[in-house]
Amino acid sequence: MKNLREQKNSLRAGFRQIRESMDPDRKRRLDAAILARLLSLREYGAATSVYTYVSKPIEVDTFALIEAAAAGGRRVATPRCFPGTRTMRFYEIRSAGELKEGLYGVPEPDPDRSRPAAETGNVLCVVPGLGFDSGGYRLGYGKGYYDRFLSGFAGVAVGLCYSACTRWSLPHGYYDRPVDIVVTEKYVRRISGKRF
Repeated sequence: MKNLREQKNSLRAGFRQIRESMDPDRKRRLDAAILARLLSLREYGAATSVYTYVSKPIEVDTFALIEAAAAGGRRVATPRCFPGTRTMRFYEIRSAGELKEGLYGVPEPDPDRSRPAAETGNVLCVVPGLGFDSGGYRLGYGKGYYDRFLSGFAGVAVGLCYSACTRWSLPHGYYDRPVDIVVTEKYVRRISGKRF
């Protein structure tokens, strides 16, 4: 029987293959459908701040979200990871153009140009994941940054995922933290009800 780490790594490889083999035009259509569902959430409508990951090529695109949230008058913040600590901090940005290459090659806010985000008002955090399950548990990249952040986060956490990368149940450990809502191109699944 596989241990938890082996199970997760096997699933990660499968989800990566699904994502890497996706036709670019299909990915753009799915990304647009997921963004439309996200922007129509009542929780998004009530949010005064949007914290979001900055998407890598195999992830659901968030660059359009960054621009839409900023254009809608919301404060937008993206994460900066601190190597060796497995912790991250969100910094406010005005546009994706303020980002520069950071840890793991992912664009991050420049701390010399951006200020740390204050978690005040209604905050919605958009969380990445290679896969999600019906309980809101996510399969990330195995570094633990988001689980650490979510353990102290008081707002609403939303996971974005392609329906092909969702499962009824995924293996998870004691420190794994579920999101409140999962959004795919096909559906919105609320895990714990309205939090605002």
